[in-house]
Amino acid sequence: MGGGISDTSGFVAALPMYDWPECQAVVDQQWSDFRDRLRATGIDAPARLVRRNADIPAVPGGIRDSEGNIIAPDPATLPPDELDLHTLWRHPSLLFSQTCWGPMELGLAGHVEVVGQQDYSSIEGGSAELYSSAVVARRITDDIPSPLDGAPNLPLEHLRGKRLAYNSTDSMSGLLGLERDLTSLNEDLDIFSERLQSGGHRNSIIAIAEGRADVAAVDCFTWHLAKRFEPTAGELAVVGWTARRRGLPFIASKHISPQVIKSVALELKKLSLAFGF
Repeated sequence: MGGGISDTSGFVAALPMYDWPECQAVVDQQWSDFRDRLRATGIDAPARLVRRNADIPAVPGGIRDSEGNIIAPDPATLPPDELDLHTLWRHPSLLFSQTCWGPMELGLAGHVEVVGQQDYSSIEGGSAELYSSAVVARRITDDIPSPLDGAPNLPLEHLRGKRLAYNSTDSMSGLLGLERDLTSLNEDLDIFSERLQSGGHRNSIIAIAEGRADVAAVDCFTWHLAKRFEPTAGELAVVGWTARRRGLPFIASKHISPQVIKSVALELKKLSLAFGF
């Protein structure tokens, strides 16, 4: 296990949400372009993105909120080659990252500022800053197209009694949004016979293809990536869609100065950073 990356900047940047191994060169280039724009404004943006706990600056004693309460562990105490997103998102030096509205609603919003939104306009299931999740299952029919009006289209016959794979309990795209749409149909997550936490959307896709699960809700951008890079995605079909709702926000720590946060938001808006592939 190697040490952390060497970077003279005191800031932290990460784009972990769509950072598949097949996409990392593109993600790195996108960060490089945005980093240079930030540096041109006088912001000492870090040279590279962090992808491991070992790359995140240590915070001896743990990360604390404004009242001194510990809200996340010192990154140096975590497994070095893993990436703990909840620690990353709460780091006081976080200049730029992506998160999900699930964690935001569950407490993260109190520690970060939203500086922009991902653009999903070029992806089926997306419209500007709104995205939906493709509900996928083993292929026995053609793909169901995304509703033009962004309303949910959940075929209950494909869900009832099935095993649901989901990425995490705080995921808007993988679980919370699906649960809310089911509630609008007078149903709930008990419609599923079993729920399997997979650890990631890609893992959910693989679990279905391998027969360990039957259905999953996968955000439309991830499904777009899966069709390009995940071989098992070809064995799955889209059987429905969740409602469109706000997609991934870009965030910065509230410990960052308001002027820097304002500049990050302005440069992001100028660049219209969509992180498309």
